[in-house]
Amino acid sequence: MNKRLVCTFLLCLPAFGSSAETKAFEHVLSNGLKVLVKEDHRSPVVVSQVWYKVGSSYEPGGVTGISHMLEHMMFKGTDKHPAGEFSRIIAENGGDENAFTGQDYTAYFQTMEASRLAVSFELEADRMRNLHLLPEELKKELQVVTEERRMRTDDNPQAKMHEHFISTAYTNSPYKHPVIGWPADIANYTVEDLQAWYQRWYAPNNATLVVVGDVQPKAVFDLAEKYFGALKPSDIKPLKPQTEIEQLGVRKMTVKVPAKLPSILMGYKVPVLKTAANEWEAYALEVLAGVLDGGSSARLTSGLVRGKQIAVSAGAGYGLTSRMSNLFELEATPAEGKTVSDLEAALKNEVKKLQQNLISSEELQRIKAQVLATDIYQKDSNFYQAMELGILETVGLGWQKADEYVAKINQVTAEQVRDVARKYLLEDHLSIAYLEPQTINTTAEKKGVK
Repeated sequence: MNKRLVCTFLLCLPAFGSSAETKAFEHVLSNGLKVLVKEDHRSPVVVSQVWYKVGSSYEPGGVTGISHMLEHMMFKGTDKHPAGEFSRIIAENGGDENAFTGQDYTAYFQTMEASRLAVSFELEADRMRNLHLLPEELKKELQVVTEERRMRTDDNPQAKMHEHFISTAYTNSPYKHPVIGWPADIANYTVEDLQAWYQRWYAPNNATLVVVGDVQPKAVFDLAEKYFGALKPSDIKPLKPQTEIEQLGVRKMTVKVPAKLPSILMGYKVPVLKTAANEWEAYALEVLAGVLDGGSSARLTSGLVRGKQIAVSAGAGYGLTSRMSNLFELEATPAEGKTVSDLEAALKNEVKKLQQNLISSEELQRIKAQVLATDIYQKDSNFYQAMELGILETVGLGWQKADEYVAKINQVTAEQVRDVARKYLLEDHLSIAYLEPQTINTTAEKKGVK
């Protein structure tokens, strides 16, 4: 992001792992900070990421979005490095830096020439425990976050629909709250709120430091000890369980906002790796998502967009690496002359076919080949390699899961894909949102009036 304007929200982790071992090295400091290092000597560059086990799903009502707000404030200085100094120092050393907040984590990262890793460590260690929260800086950043919410959500019909859809689909799961927070909560943050949140969660024993690039593990561990070793841990109490209650019937809602096209969004309650009764179910759901939306030959594109031509776009989404059970989503925008009702029937028919008929061996192999190809491509990125380790570790799965993905996907059978479709893609566990376009005031828009 430009930290002042745009933040990246990571909703799910793409395919991870490969047939080769990850070969990451782990070391835990005496204060609880876990350090993970993965060597990649193809270029003299290093990516350093600090992951905190806190995100929007940790937040109670009244302060939703505070993890994201604190992410912004983390660039506002310490006694040693005043506001603006962090970014200036990184830039002077030829690096770039950024941050992102998700439902289950907040992460900060720098990409630098490998010999400058100590610069990153010194700055991150300083703000891990010494952040200086100032009322005047909060006042400025509140305006930035309010504008960010307006641009990304309030003025974006699809995002607005998705926000309302999520808040309806969940009853008591903390996933019902938007990562950026509800407007009234954003408007009423105080320095005391942020200080309490910072003191509670920003500690070495609640963080993972991930380093990937042209480095040697022992040297990185020594450097981590030098800069982070003296930081004091916190007494962090585990979260109380917030398990979503069983949904007892289909939920439907209509969202009316200015938009050019209607659309439909459907979501089924499904488990993830951490919550599935059998681990293979999460991998089978991942393959099922690939069957529906795994490239141009996938069923939704080939059947609804090119084939029947009842949709201008259609897709499916599932993330198996979240901290709590999630949604299996289907979305589509109708073609001219078609309605969201037409698409609802068509999407449900695709689900029904998966429940009644086994996918072909050719289709199954296509999905598996795509998984491996995607993984190989993503391994070209040091940032991605660090991200997969950071997410897996932060949500509680353990970074070692990165080694299992391709093998587990390759073990998925057509029968298992059918079985998870029958078990989880149920009408009584379905939520649906319809976007009903309202007239767009183009005259006001041209004048800059909202």
